[in-house]
Amino acid sequence: MPHHTHGSDGAHEHDEPEAGHVHESVDEGVDARDDWARRRRKGIPTDKQLLVVACMDERIPVEDALGLSLGDAQIYRNAGGKVTDDVIRSAALTTQYFDTTEIIVVNHTDCGMMSASDEDVIEGFEAAVDGDLDDVDLDPALPELNIGDASLAEWVRMTDDIDAACAAQVEYLENHDLIPDDVSVTGYVYEVESGHLRRPGERVAEQVSERV
Repeated sequence: MPHHTHGSDGAHEHDEPEAGHVHESVDEGVDARDDWARRRRKGIPTDKQLLVVACMDERIPVEDALGLSLGDAQIYRNAGGKVTDDVIRSAALTTQYFDTTEIIVVNHTDCGMMSASDEDVIEGFEAAVDGDLDDVDLDPALPELNIGDASLAEWVRMTDDIDAACAAQVEYLENHDLIPDDVSVTGYVYEVESGHLRRPGERVAEQVSERV
């Protein structure tokens, strides 16, 4: 068939192909997937070089609240968003070996750790083990780990005031010997009633509900 050429009747000429070869873009995708799959082996940090310590409560959309995407941060969640010995272990490892430079603590209002007294919690645990807590392993992989001179209530660490608790977790991380001094540590309280974050101590709802 004859090759038709476009005249000046408004028909478009063919666009010039982009420079480069197809394999270059394919290789970029292959390399990116390899980097993703072997991040730790290659020493690649999270995209934001960030560790988040948050409560395990299902109402906290941690990624959405902080504006994070998959790959941006390592996220550690436990009851109350407490800085426990395992949080210190994880934080020390990621800041020392995975190039993490920032830690954010997220606690929240209406936390379950404020829903019972210390006595009620202890009674519940004692009932679960028929009253003898002395021989219960805190870490099944490390039987010698125990509470020591602390009480069970101190180990569980229920919460009286969420703002004070959030500020305390930040202080624990900032002052711990295993966390480098140049790591940024910040804390926020997620309000389940509003769906927003605030800094600990800044209870805006109280301030705008009373006469000046």
